[in-house]
Amino acid sequence: MVLHHLPGFLRVLAAITSGLIAEWVHLLLRWLHVIVGIAWIGASFYFVWLDNHLEKPREPELLRKGVDGELWAVHGGGFYNPQKYMLAPPGLPERLHWFYWESYATWLSGFALFVAIYLLNAQTYLVDPRVHDWPAWLAIATALGFLLLGWVVYDLLCRLIGTGRDAADEAFRERLLGVAVAVFVAASSWIACELFAGRAAYLIVGAMLATIMSANVLMVIIPGQRKVIAAMRAGQSPDAIHGKRGKQRSVHNTYFTLPVLFAMLSNHAAMLYQHPLNGLLLILMMAMGAIIRYWFVTRHRGLQRPWPWLASSAMLLAGIVIAIPVAREPVPQAGAVELPPAVRVVVEQHCVGCHRAGAASKNIRLDEPTLVISQRDAIYQQVVVTRQMPLNNATGISDQERALIGRWFAEAGQPRQAR
Repeated sequence: MVLHHLPGFLRVLAAITSGLIAEWVHLLLRWLHVIVGIAWIGASFYFVWLDNHLEKPREPELLRKGVDGELWAVHGGGFYNPQKYMLAPPGLPERLHWFYWESYATWLSGFALFVAIYLLNAQTYLVDPRVHDWPAWLAIATALGFLLLGWVVYDLLCRLIGTGRDAADEAFRERLLGVAVAVFVAASSWIACELFAGRAAYLIVGAMLATIMSANVLMVIIPGQRKVIAAMRAGQSPDAIHGKRGKQRSVHNTYFTLPVLFAMLSNHAAMLYQHPLNGLLLILMMAMGAIIRYWFVTRHRGLQRPWPWLASSAMLLAGIVIAIPVAREPVPQAGAVELPPAVRVVVEQHCVGCHRAGAASKNIRLDEPTLVISQRDAIYQQVVVTRQMPLNNATGISDQERALIGRWFAEAGQPRQAR
């Protein structure tokens, strides 16, 4: 019986030592993150759409009950008649449907993925000595600081600028707050790109915004709703400030959505995060996403404004022009060992065809020894760990050649790990 199960047991050990278990963990976390993220974004988009399509009821009975807006919709063969009460209906029902688990599950799964890939492999994914040469532990602490301080600064801005005394003052304060938040996000993007490897910087900024979004739900929207419900059940009049703050944070969340989605998908856009001006490109792309979302929100209200498309198109064009590959001289890595001849032969045979001057896939060149050394960590991840490169193994790299790359990484990586 033991001998019968021994091969399977050995296969499990082999899977652990080869990183296959880790790959499964990454895959399942990504899948979960996408599923719950779709649920969260879908609910958010729907309620913003719903809120902007509500019409003032005309029936006296609805007005008497305190209905502030309603609409009729058809979907899936049925008719729906959502009604919105400004505070709550006269008789609060026992069963209420809440929308918060989608937010929490999205953040928790995303943070787990961030830990599993970026924090546990900080020397590879967070640290790029060409950008900022610092210890992995400090890069981890700073990345976590972005998530925490991002929420603290944003929440402080919201509380300082607050809500207005009347409609005119409130509109002014909302614009001022929007500008302040935009400046803060732009500054954070620039700083992140000056500290972290480009790919990690984009993801960290996206994670910072996602943390703000989820914290809005956890710290402001849901607590405010609970206070309103508690007051209603106690026969008291709810404070309208909870509804105003919740609406404010909900609107901010919807404008953050497309910038966050871009940042999360940006690992497929090396031409942007590898660019010397990657901070500016990140700001442009996220601003474009926020403006496009603004156009959708205003369109829901029946407003057809052309300037959002003109502005976003101009930003996209600027990004395309800025991202045009620029030939750069090879940058030697301080303290790096020389490239072994055997490794150089493997790179020339299997990598240079797509990563050379004039035809650098994803703006990554490997046609000079110093460039190969500077991309050592990425080569190890793509060739040895994930085995994604060469793409579809089009150049026929062998397992022995992959092992050679692995040994070179282990030997060359010792000085860096000793910092």
